[in-house]
Amino acid sequence: MTVTPEVRTGAVAEDREGPSAEGRRERAGRWARGATGPGLLLAAVATVVWSGSFVTSRALHDSVPPVQAAFWRWVVAIAAVAPFAARQTWRQRALVRRHLGFLTVAALLGVTVYNTLVNQAGLTTSAANMGMIMAASPVLMALYERLSGARLGARRIIGTVVACCGVLLLVGDGSLSFSFAPGDLWMFAAALSFASYSALLRRRPDGLGGPVLLFTTFVLGALMLLPAQLVSLTVQGGFEPAADTVGPLVYVGVFSSAVAFFAWNRAIALIGAARAGVVYYLQPVCVALLSYALLGETTGSAQVVCMALILGGVALAAAGRPAR
Repeated sequence: MTVTPEVRTGAVAEDREGPSAEGRRERAGRWARGATGPGLLLAAVATVVWSGSFVTSRALHDSVPPVQAAFWRWVVAIAAVAPFAARQTWRQRALVRRHLGFLTVAALLGVTVYNTLVNQAGLTTSAANMGMIMAASPVLMALYERLSGARLGARRIIGTVVACCGVLLLVGDGSLSFSFAPGDLWMFAAALSFASYSALLRRRPDGLGGPVLLFTTFVLGALMLLPAQLVSLTVQGGFEPAADTVGPLVYVGVFSSAVAFFAWNRAIALIGAARAGVVYYLQPVCVALLSYALLGETTGSAQVVCMALILGGVALAAAGRPAR
């Protein structure tokens, strides 16, 4: 068979330019399939650990003011992460300065605002309600995808509507009267903040390591909380350090902050916010079980129906084709 000069030239050009587009797509597909399992596992770890943080926020509502609980949570988290991240952050200080705007917004949404709102919600609503309302976060993540230009299939749209109806019925105590408790409204705001944080992570700067991202956002978030902390100390006074206050703060500082945020950020890097959000749907079940076992909170038939609507809606949305 005779090889024409055009074919020979094309082959040489491909060798010089590297693998073809089809080869790159095949390798990318293999990498995505290999990353799915670890990414889902990391998202599950973060989800289970965060479920416990809702229970601790509810348990602290009588003893520690919300702002102080949030501030000391991040102080503990900074101390937990510093031995692993401080030196690397110093080496990447030029990169941190270059992307300080991104890091500040991420810290504001994921550290300063989100967790303070969760603690505030724990004053006037149950831990089970907090967890189920937070199940709206994946729905918001999907909406962010749509706003960014991704196409959502019919199943994802229908599932989103069903899940939203479940959340609305939940906060309406099984009806559409919408008699929102203050804590429910705080949790809606927290869900919006967390979804915005997760969507923002898609724009994570190249070269910025996971420990550096954690350490810088924790420090920036705690600094932004400092004025509110000083006001809370002046107006409300401090809290009494004891086993039932320090223990939960250590848990949310080490596990719900350092461990869970690292796992969640890594999961999003591997599989994206929308796919990680599918695992986050398990949180209402985890929170309900933990709140029943540790706080004695009961789950009524209306909450069970609402939970079924939320989980059914998000399962239907997850069954749709991935956004393109």
